[in-house]
Amino acid sequence: MQTDPVPRNRARRLRREMTEPERLLWSVLRNRQLHGYRFSRQVVIGSYIADFCAREHGLIVEVDGDTHASDGARDERRTAWLKTQGYQVIRFTNGEVLHNLDGVLATIAMALRAAPHPNQRRVHLAPQGEGRAGSTTDPTLPAGEREQVA
Repeated sequence: MQTDPVPRNRARRLRREMTEPERLLWSVLRNRQLHGYRFSRQVVIGSYIADFCAREHGLIVEVDGDTHASDGARDERRTAWLKTQGYQVIRFTNGEVLHNLDGVLATIAMALRAAPHPNQRRVHLAPQGEGRAGSTTDPTLPAGEREQVA
């Protein structure tokens, strides 16, 4: 599946220019350091970029700076769309990450334990006309074994 180059290039830039709270959280999430869960950072999902994502468990972790405080309606629309794609979104403020990292990590760990096992997650298939023409993934296969079918 091809990704739109605009959000993909923006995600690359965001990876290089992480904020201090994002850097701090990433230092604990990377390399499966949080109970063996795999996270990626600045992940393109549709037209959105998630700060951190545990794809296998459908969990997105957002670290919201000052710009998010004034744009709650946009965040709600974004979260609603991500939920339709099978993701749970949890948000933390910069201050929470900087001053209560242990609490943030405990909340993330609880959300991951509550998430369905990767083999039980529902796969969202793009409606007709979205994605590559004439192809979809086979949702009956485990995530690591899905292949494109025509």
